[in-house]
Amino acid sequence: MHLPVNHRLRPQWRFLAGLSGAYLLVFGIVGAIRTAGEPFFSRGDTEALGLKTNPAFAWLSIIVGVVVLGGAIIGRNIDHFINIWAGGIFMLAGLVMLTVMQTSANKLNFEISTCVVSFILGTIMLIAGMYGKVGTPAESIAEEVLRHSTRPGDKFAVKPHANK
Repeated sequence: MHLPVNHRLRPQWRFLAGLSGAYLLVFGIVGAIRTAGEPFFSRGDTEALGLKTNPAFAWLSIIVGVVVLGGAIIGRNIDHFINIWAGGIFMLAGLVMLTVMQTSANKLNFEISTCVVSFILGTIMLIAGMYGKVGTPAESIAEEVLRHSTRPGDKFAVKPHANK
């Protein structure tokens, strides 16, 4: 897998990932306040920022929001790894919750809109993770050379020449 190093849009994607983390944090805080006193895995009609929630989902959102927002603030390659993993987990969670939505296994009180938001946040974080890798200028150049080269044996392959 060839991920770009020091991509020119890295700051913009890092900002969007941080915004996603901030949204999760605010959603979790509002949800925790609104669901205070309810059973942890309740399936009620309590909403926060337009999405159904329960105490379990609210506290999980607070934890994940802090991790994603913290990664975006810290930067370096920490945000790269956090965003790759969080993006994949959000995509998977959206799919799993979509399949169990009408069953008793819907412990986080998901509905269609929650799955859509999960897919959107997952996509943002996954792309931010893919474009968020940081390296030295030499690593960036080496990645660009590798990315633009063709398979060995191709008649148009870039062949290094020896300095004499």
